[in-house]
Amino acid sequence: MTWTFTDDVDLFLAAAGRSLNARPAESTVMLTVTAALRRHGPRAYGDHDPVLGWWRGADGEVAGTLLHTPPYPATLNAVAPEAVAPLMAARRLTLVNADRATARAVAAHWAGHRVDEEQRLYRLGELTPPSPAPGGRARAATSADRDLLLRWYAAFSAESGGPGGSGARHGRAVDERTAEGRLTLWEDDGVPVSMAGISLRIAGTARVAPVYTPPEHRGRGYAAAVTAEVSRAARAAGADEVLLFTDLANPTSNGVYTRIGYRAVSDRLVISAQESDG
Repeated sequence: MTWTFTDDVDLFLAAAGRSLNARPAESTVMLTVTAALRRHGPRAYGDHDPVLGWWRGADGEVAGTLLHTPPYPATLNAVAPEAVAPLMAARRLTLVNADRATARAVAAHWAGHRVDEEQRLYRLGELTPPSPAPGGRARAATSADRDLLLRWYAAFSAESGGPGGSGARHGRAVDERTAEGRLTLWEDDGVPVSMAGISLRIAGTARVAPVYTPPEHRGRGYAAAVTAEVSRAARAAGADEVLLFTDLANPTSNGVYTRIGYRAVSDRLVISAQESDG
């Protein structure tokens, strides 16, 4: 029973890909991030090479994976309880994204910890578009919307409280998704008022992100409408499962998504190590 670590995404997927694909909803972040690393190179998310790892249990099967692309948290997926202590002995982790049980097991190895975010993964059930629908309609974002989309990406990153991203990375995301038809705007009276994106379809799943409505346009149902449209289109394009994450500290967004048909799958915590006061 051992952890193996690499910076080679192809080696990681050769070892752990079957395990990830067996639970594509719970593995959605790892699947989309590794796809981006393959597409854009090892520094797609920052200035450091990624660390990827997998744990093999006594039966030789993969029973836990790690993906770390600094400055983002180290993401842990389906880690067997007995694999946590060896992981913490092998790697110095100070910021972790994991399911609740694994996060608590990791925190037990720190002098103290803080819960930075509670996330909930949702899966689309029966899609129920908002009724009454807000004014306006959905349309695909185009290159003519680039400046607006860059501002909204930056605002979304700032509001979500994560490490954000450089202007170059936002530009790459906007350009790529626009070219591939994976960014949708809701327009009311000719004015863009909300946006939603969709990930690449991997292992039959697609994940809605980001969803952003500027403050001056909130409270009118635009986010629900554009999310419903993106979700409908993802299913029509062949996605078996359509997913999204929410911040549990935001009851408004959680309510929006459940009303249009999303159902809870699992919860995750983002936790950070805190130094002991002693």
